[in-house]
Order: sequence, then structure tokens, then C-alpha cells
Amino acid sequence: MIRHHSAKSLVTLSTTIVLAAFLIAADKPADPGGKPFSDSLPGTTVSIDLVPIPAGEFKSAKGETTQIKPIYMSKYEITWDSFDIFAFQLDMTDKDKAAGVDAKSRPSRPYGAPDHGFGHHNYPAIHITRYAAEQFCVWLSKKTGRKYRLPTEAEWTYACRAGGDGKVADLGAAAWFFDNAEDKTHPVGKKAPNAWGLYDMLGNAAEYIEIPNEPKDAKPTAAGGSYDDKPEDVACESRKVQNEDWNSTDPQNPKSKWWLSDGPFVGFRVVCEP
Repeated sequence: MIRHHSAKSLVTLSTTIVLAAFLIAADKPADPGGKPFSDSLPGTTVSIDLVPIPAGEFKSAKGETTQIKPIYMSKYEITWDSFDIFAFQLDMTDKDKAAGVDAKSRPSRPYGAPDHGFGHHNYPAIHITRYAAEQFCVWLSKKTGRKYRLPTEAEWTYACRAGGDGKVADLGAAAWFFDNAEDKTHPVGKKAPNAWGLYDMLGNAAEYIEIPNEPKDAKPTAAGGSYDDKPEDVACESRKVQNEDWNSTDPQNPKSKWWLSDGPFVGFRVVCEP
């Protein structure tokens, strides 16, 4: 028996097929073998540089010990060059956009200039919520076939210390902060890296971390201090906990789950699992 489909059902079927094809994850590439590597975003000229973080033992200020497994961490804070592709659907065709492919997992349009007028190319992506950073990791994982996520608090602090205590003799050489940043973020990688080759772990944009077993209603936390902080608040142990001031002028009700209208000082970097 021949079945006749309505135009509406064919459109629905077509949209479903396009969506399914778009969401298929890429094959997982080979492990780089503990060496630095660049992960290219398919269909673009943009790539993310990553450096290996060795296994080790992390001891917190409270005396708690965490075993750190080998991971890779982005060499720089995630920049607009990468985040724009995700946020503004630059990897999608007009046909995909019209069909609403992946629309629910992409950010809404920001309220105001997302870069705060600081600069765009090679500048850290800012004004974003931790949810947006987490969804970027989900998208990046699908695009590359690797497993990306935000670093845990232990991983981030361990990487920041880079085999030492994390303290720097000349903070001005290693970080953008209140005394030298002129009230803005700066292009990534302009200050000296730490011993493991990570740039801007201190200052510039504070970076989101995941805290295991935190309550569901816990406010997001960012580490390392930012361009807006004084020297004593720019350290591996420095923390910023989100409050209402970070999104106070957002006119939407409810507030955006993607953008922070008043959070120009917070960004993120990513971890890649072997």
C-alpha cells in the first residue's frame, strides 16, 4: 500500500532528519599522548590550544586530599573567537537555523554588547553564565568527538599552582588586575605563563569551576581573581561567588540563563579528558 504524507509531516520528518544528523557526535580522535595539542573546530579556522596536566595529589587549604587524574586544560581562557561560533550559530547553515536545529541549546541574543567594549578578537569571552559555559563544553564535545567540561575546583587550583604553591614573585608580570588592567580585560596570553604553560590563570577574567557535591541551589563560583580585583584577591585560592549584582540590569523576567548583564569580569577555560 502506498502511503501519502502531508506537506506538514514531510517538513517535520525533514527537520527531524536534519536535527539527528547535526547532533551526531564526531568520532573520538586519538589521545595526544600527554603532549600539547590544538583541537580545531570543524568547518572553521578556529582552534583551541591545550596543554597536559599531569596526575598528582592536591591538598586543599582545609587539608582535604584529592587525587588528580591526567587531563588537558586549555592554554588560554576561552576567547570570543571560539565562543561566538557556539553562541551565534556560526557553524550552522541558514537552512539549519530556519529549521530550528539545536536552537534550544544555543544562547539567546545578549542584552547589550557582550564584550563590554573591551575588545573581541583574542579577548576572553565574558558576561556569560556558568550554564552557558557548561553548554559550550557539551557543544564542543559533539563537534570534536572529545570529552570537554569545566574544571573541578581541585583540578583548577592544582593546575594554577603548577607543581608549586601558586605564588608569583612579580604579579604584574603574570596577571592583569586592578593596578595594571585599566578597568578591562586584555587579549589572552600577553602575560607570562605559569610553570605548566597556562596563561592568565590569575587575573584577566575570573574562571568558572565546578564544585563536586555542591547543593543544587548553590551559586556558581569563579576562581583566580580578575582585572577588577586588588593584588590580595588575585591568587590560586581566590574565589568569586555569583550574587544578584552580576545580573542586576538584565531587563528580562526571568533573568537570562545564558548572559550576565553585569558580569564583565568572569569567563572560563575548559578541561579535556584523555
